[in-house]
Amino acid sequence: MTDITPLLSALNSPTIKTRCDAAARLGRSGDPAAVDSLVQALADTHKAVRREAAQALGRLDDERAVPGLIAALADPDPEVRAGAISALGRLKDRRAVIPLTGCLSDRDDRIRTGAAEVLGGFGDMRAIGPLTGAAGDPFDDVREAASRALARLRKKA
Repeated sequence: MTDITPLLSALNSPTIKTRCDAAARLGRSGDPAAVDSLVQALADTHKAVRREAAQALGRLDDERAVPGLIAALADPDPEVRAGAISALGRLKDRRAVIPLTGCLSDRDDRIRTGAAEVLGGFGDMRAIGPLTGAAGDPFDDVREAASRALARLRKKA
């Protein structure tokens, strides 16, 4: 495995692009030693770095990232929230089910759609009630994603 020490240091660079690149490369490194630093990067001052950190954590497939990714669901930037949803969908840790159901009422329809899609893949029946509510969303994409997720869940029941 490659030494990730320079990349971990780069997460503290004053340059946004350097921090973003470091987060992305850490995600591709496959090194679980990057998890803690990437979780800290979820609190970076720049949204692009937070988004890259969320995506990188999804690629590392380490359950230690789950609490930080759940916290990122409340990020003010929708792209960061979307990155966290995607990462949680890859990790499939059931601790994320209830927080993800909260995303079904997000102000951004893309977040509601993403949350519905991810929840369908969890196979957790706790999502049925919230997804049923989302099936009545005013946006077509959200309704369709919620309906598909419900169909997947009912198949597993």
